[in-house]
Amino acid sequence: MDLVRDGFGPQPKFRALIAEWEGQAAGYALFFGFYSTWEGRPALFLEDLFVREPFRGKGIGKALLGKVAGIAQHENCYGMRWEVLDWNQPAIDFYQRLGASFLDQWKSVLLTGEALERAAKANENSGIPIVSKEAKFSHQVFRTAR
Repeated sequence: MDLVRDGFGPQPKFRALIAEWEGQAAGYALFFGFYSTWEGRPALFLEDLFVREPFRGKGIGKALLGKVAGIAQHENCYGMRWEVLDWNQPAIDFYQRLGASFLDQWKSVLLTGEALERAAKANENSGIPIVSKEAKFSHQVFRTAR
């Protein structure tokens, strides 16, 4: 199963937290790191925050989100990002009560399936050499003339 491999294999792609309530799995948070060139710092992306129905209203979602926020602070992240479906008003209200900012000026973009294949082939057929290397920076500062 990809989920087991991707989360718990030799090269994990995400991290997960499980909240328990009286010995039962009550909810989870699944998240991963990313880097923002806009902020010039790392951040965490909260992919899923879920609390099972019988455990809602007990502060579990807030505790899970708080734990991920603590990890973000410990790892010197500038913050956390996540998405919420526009019809999920209870979640929107919850995030607003926490003081989260909604980035209405940003649009989520998704490239999958045939569109992903076309984009990949466009690079292959472009003839433009793209080299993947680790970024190595010198301590020299470059300035442009005005």
